[in-house]
Formats: sequence, structure tokens, C-alpha cells
Amino acid sequence: MTPAVADDVAVAAALAEVKAEIARTDSKASVLLAFNGALMAGVWTVATSLRLPPAALAVGAVGVGLLVAAAAVLLAAARPNLGGAQPKGFPLWATLPADQLRAALAGDDLAERVTRLSQLAVGKFARLQRAVDYTRAAGAAFITAALVAAVLAMAGGAR
Repeated sequence: MTPAVADDVAVAAALAEVKAEIARTDSKASVLLAFNGALMAGVWTVATSLRLPPAALAVGAVGVGLLVAAAAVLLAAARPNLGGAQPKGFPLWATLPADQLRAALAGDDLAERVTRLSQLAVGKFARLQRAVDYTRAAGAAFITAALVAAVLAMAGGAR
């Protein structure tokens, strides 16, 4: 295999890898959105079914705020990036007539595409990490709210 062909194979493999990583982040974002939605439903059920002391409700409200922030970050991670004013790849191809598409494909730089998609993937993973951190903090707030409610109930301070 010549060095040029080996480079092309390596770039094509890198492109496939980064596309797989983007698909993984989208799948993880979907699972975490579903998890956060179920957690939010559970929290809503508890908050509206039980007589909780104001202190527990306040701590629980912090948890709800963190879950909402996590959902917003997850939606940002899953949001498609169509390139804005300077689209590349398929968003550009969708705007071109066939002859211009052929010319664009002939001049397509796979290495540049790998770089752009890698930057996109890193951004998605960073948002995913932030959302997981928010979700974990929300869980800690909910556990704290439950402990506050239990301590106040044992002390006779529940309303």
C-alpha cells in the first residue's frame, strides 16, 4: 500500500470513528433525557402527594432546577448542527444542483471533515458531561430533601 493510499484509509477510518462517536452521544443524550423525564415525574408525584415541610420543598426545588438545566444541556447536545451561514457536508449538498454537487464532492477534503466532526463530537461530549453532573447534583438535592423531610418529621416539625 502506498503512503497516499494508507493516509486515505486512515482518514476514512477516522471519519467512521468520529461519526460513531457522534451517534453514541446522541444515543446517550436520548437515554438521559428519558431518565431525567422519569425522575421529574417521580419528583412531581412525591411533591404533590405528600405534605412536605417548606425546607424540604426548597431543597427539592433546587433539584428540579438542576434537572431542568440538565434537560436544556441535553437538548443542546442533541440539537442538529446544520452549519449556519457556511454549511459543509450534507447541509451544503442539499442546496446544490447536481453539477455543483459533483464539483463539491470532487473537491471534498475528508481530513477537514474529520476535524470539523471531531470538534462537533467533543462539544457534544462536553455538554453530555455537564448534563450528567447536573443530574447527579439534582439527585443529591433530592436525597437531601428527603433527609430534611425525615428529620423534621421525627422532630415534629412537619406541617
